[in-house]
Amino acid sequence: METPGCALIITPHPDDAEIACGGVVANWIKHGATVHYVLCSDGSKGTEDPNMTPDRLREIRHQEQKDAARVLGVKNVIALEYPDGELEDTKEFRGLIVKAIRTFCPDVVISPDPHRRSFYFHRDHRITGLVTQDAVFPYARDRLHFPEHETEGLNPHKVGTILFYGAEEPDTFIDISGTMDLKIDALKKHRSQIGDSKGDESTIWLRQWCKEVGQQAGYEYAESFRKVEFRT
Repeated sequence: METPGCALIITPHPDDAEIACGGVVANWIKHGATVHYVLCSDGSKGTEDPNMTPDRLREIRHQEQKDAARVLGVKNVIALEYPDGELEDTKEFRGLIVKAIRTFCPDVVISPDPHRRSFYFHRDHRITGLVTQDAVFPYARDRLHFPEHETEGLNPHKVGTILFYGAEEPDTFIDISGTMDLKIDALKKHRSQIGDSKGDESTIWLRQWCKEVGQQAGYEYAESFRKVEFRT
């Protein structure tokens, strides 16, 4: 797949983007793309620490996500700050995703695949994928959806491609052999999730997973997606 001019990564929680597509993000940026993140939830529930509070964890994970994005070269991290585990398919949520699409005008959008049957998937991932899918088509395209955006100077935008990560039957494999180490470095910024006791285990697992994905396409390391293209 060719490097896009601009890509928008719509991710449910801090660390999801680095795990799922951090290598592709780094590779695209390396080759001249501009990449933006939309972080949908605040990540305030993702801990086993009995002394952690949601407010404190929200602050920690927001900073971790900014630090990880900086490692990869991501230009913006837009935090919607919905409570972790409470994403819903609402007009408000859809409107915020449409606004991001109309603001950044991406060629490609990456988001979780909402259509899975044989493997557990966090509910926030399913909702994010569904809302993103609808926001891309037809809502961001058609000017009479969320017409208030026009008063803010935002025009309708036609996205060319969605890449869904976490797909059961991926059809697109992207070589990340040259950015695998950068992907790992970005993931390490999420210390609250892979702290000292889990760091090596998590990075070894991630490297092995990307290696197995790469073997399906003849690459040393790869990330995989289900591609949906739209006529522009």
